[in-house]
Amino acid sequence: MINLLFLVIFLEMALIMVLLFKTPLRKLVILGLDRLKRGRGPLMVKSVAGTIIVVLLSNVYSMMKIRKREIENGAANPTDQVLMAQRLLEATLMGIVIFLVFMIDRLHHYIRELRMRRKTMEAIKKQIRGPEDGIIGSPEEMKALEEEPGKLRAELKRLEFELVSKTKDVKVAEANAVALRKQSEGFLLEYDRLLEENQNLRNELHSSDRRLSHSGGKKNI
Repeated sequence: MINLLFLVIFLEMALIMVLLFKTPLRKLVILGLDRLKRGRGPLMVKSVAGTIIVVLLSNVYSMMKIRKREIENGAANPTDQVLMAQRLLEATLMGIVIFLVFMIDRLHHYIRELRMRRKTMEAIKKQIRGPEDGIIGSPEEMKALEEEPGKLRAELKRLEFELVSKTKDVKVAEANAVALRKQSEGFLLEYDRLLEENQNLRNELHSSDRRLSHSGGKKNI
């Protein structure tokens, strides 16, 4: 276990040294790290890191048990001392492994970000220096640039026509809404008038019934 941890630490230190200096080997390492961070690579790395952390916590727990046993016995026996030293060494090496993994990940991220920024700056400089240096593009590019204003003007006219058409549609819809509102108001007024007439007819009918019943009562007398 200790030999494997030392081997992993030396490999990680070698990767860090390769990433720190601009060499052809660094490009290969960066490509390898890019592929490792795609697909199932991150899941595998997290699984391995989780396993190391679990083993590290187990070693810490073992050291705590050994220390507690030493306190209870009042003295440490040689076996516990050897186990304590071994667990401490393993825990230290695993902590170094995890730390170096984070170092490699951060270095890879910063190198990629720096390369992207350099490419962006170079592209901006080319765009700025192009007209000043008299750089002329290919005939196809020049033709496309010449046709671009015409396309933009045609697109602008189309959008203006659509805007006018939509404005007319909105005005027509507003006029229809006003007409419908006025018509509904007329319907409400007519409905109120009919209700009032209906109520008047009912009142007249009720009064007629009362008069008829009153006159019929007098005849019977």
